[in-house]
Amino acid sequence: MVSESKIIPLQTINDSITKKHNINLYILRTDLPHPNISGNKRFKLKYNLLEAAKQNKNTLLSFGGAFSNHIVAIAAAGKEYHFNTIGIIRGEKNSDLNPTLKFATDCGMDIHYVSRTLYQNKKELYEYVNQHFSENNFYMIPEGGSNALGIEGCKEITQSVNIDFDYVCTACGTGATMAGIVLSLKNDQKAIGFQVLKAENYIRNEVSEWLNKFRNNPETNQLNNNWEVNENYHFGGYAKVKQELKDFIDQFEQTNNIPLDRIYTGKMMFGIYDLIQKGFFKKDQSVIAIHTGGLQGDTRIRNVDF
Repeated sequence: MVSESKIIPLQTINDSITKKHNINLYILRTDLPHPNISGNKRFKLKYNLLEAAKQNKNTLLSFGGAFSNHIVAIAAAGKEYHFNTIGIIRGEKNSDLNPTLKFATDCGMDIHYVSRTLYQNKKELYEYVNQHFSENNFYMIPEGGSNALGIEGCKEITQSVNIDFDYVCTACGTGATMAGIVLSLKNDQKAIGFQVLKAENYIRNEVSEWLNKFRNNPETNQLNNNWEVNENYHFGGYAKVKQELKDFIDQFEQTNNIPLDRIYTGKMMFGIYDLIQKGFFKKDQSVIAIHTGGLQGDTRIRNVDF
């Protein structure tokens, strides 16, 4: 289940900026091994799928927005590994399905819409789910796959890196991927999470909470200096985009032939390049950027004029 047989490519980035500042920059292409169970979602789902099978559940139930990469991954995993799937979607139903939800329904996912107010109240939302879907023998996976088993899977992301490195970077929407990466680091390695939503200290607090649970020692995390969350590159909030970001992504793709989405990985790469030019990284240090996929969810803003 969620095969580990495919090698995740580690691509070297050699351009004028990395050469000028003598930084060794690499991108771990977790977006490549599977077209739909992509990026960090593959790692978040690995142990959740095994647990669902262990519990003899026949249905995966999860949550997301109308353009959710997570919903796509759940739907694809259900089809590939023979689970029924239920998607609880935030917001109102539209007469026409967007490409994300059409893909999910084509995979067999049963889509249900809930109000944004209900969606935001997790206690009431879970009560609603248990009341309406109790007969479905479902295994519930939180939004984004952000639970303890998801973090266990994300601890394995850096195992695909076969070189020594100083920093590993990831975009952050919930903090689960970042927490798993931090738990995998060696003593001389550091992680930087680039928060993609506008919410002061949100990801920092989420990561700290997960690390406290895994390490069972709150004081350890307060003293630990091997990770940080950078909140300077969200460009106004989740899925918010400015011309400066658009231009950077277009130039990066032309130079390196690597696609970036504007919601997650594009913001992270913009931040990394800005930090390189500001001298944050020292000469000859090696930086790993995790490409967490998410390209399908970017379609809603690809054709917008700025």
